[in-house]
Amino acid sequence: MRYKHFRNANVDVSALAVGTWAIGGSGYGEVNEKDSIAAIQAMFDGGVNLVDTAPDYGVGYSETVVGKALKGYDRSKILVSTKCGASALTLKSARTERGYSRDGRYENILYECEQSLRRLDTDYIDFYFVHWPDLDTPFSETMDAMNTLKRQGKIRFVGLSNFNREQILTCEKVCKIDAIQPPYSMVVRRDEDLMKWCVQHGINTFTYGSLGAGILTGAFREPPVFGPKDPRNFFYPFFKEPRFSKVMKVLDVMDKIAADTGKTLPQIAINWSTQKDYVSTALCGVRNPEEAAENCSTFDWSLSDEQIKALDDAIEKYLDFDGTDRNI
Repeated sequence: MRYKHFRNANVDVSALAVGTWAIGGSGYGEVNEKDSIAAIQAMFDGGVNLVDTAPDYGVGYSETVVGKALKGYDRSKILVSTKCGASALTLKSARTERGYSRDGRYENILYECEQSLRRLDTDYIDFYFVHWPDLDTPFSETMDAMNTLKRQGKIRFVGLSNFNREQILTCEKVCKIDAIQPPYSMVVRRDEDLMKWCVQHGINTFTYGSLGAGILTGAFREPPVFGPKDPRNFFYPFFKEPRFSKVMKVLDVMDKIAADTGKTLPQIAINWSTQKDYVSTALCGVRNPEEAAENCSTFDWSLSDEQIKALDDAIEKYLDFDGTDRNI
């Protein structure tokens, strides 16, 4: 396992982290609690020291699974990350068409933290992220709540997920920001410049969607048909034409590297990402111990400069045809 030092937080974090959106259910298909716990624990056993979750992943279910997976491990050696401010479990009664509301109010942040601590069955949270910006609440109020939680010892580090640079700077006027969580992979590069800027300023990066919601694993060779509630229908545009076929051109290059190295497509995608200085840790979902072992084995080798260039050339040629493929 490779580890990277987080500057503001002053901790060493594995370059690969457990992402738990999919195992929360939330439209991604059937989930099995026993397999999910075994997969998370296999990641820990492979050297991963960070697990990321959120109340919105299965309406609290994912946090509960993470809490069970932590049993039997030295809690001081595992970094737990969760989120607040955007779920069906906020104090707000209003709901959006996707089932959650954004609520960055002081009292809600404190309320959500208590609920997450209970579901995770832990005394503290290492990285606490505001999941999405609440534009109806001053960021200063939200950050005041984060400062309160830090003083109380309930959280250690503060993060922002899906915030832009201006919003991050506004939050930093009140509270030190330790990490951000943007989407990033070969097929989503919208926040690349933001990530570089953050790392230069001591703010480290958790990247989500690191395997492109599965499209970079090679599991999809024809445009898929997902269930009506599957997030891949609305959150990731590259599962539909014309983008799907363009991503397949990049997979052709990945297939060649896989044939040359004897490595798998997920390992190629993870290395492409984590070999970059501005990617501090890449969140990857796992459903079973076999996937966990494959992902952790990524760090037994590295992509060569020539292989990275071949991938970058393909990405620029096929995926940035009008600039929009850098965006979710």
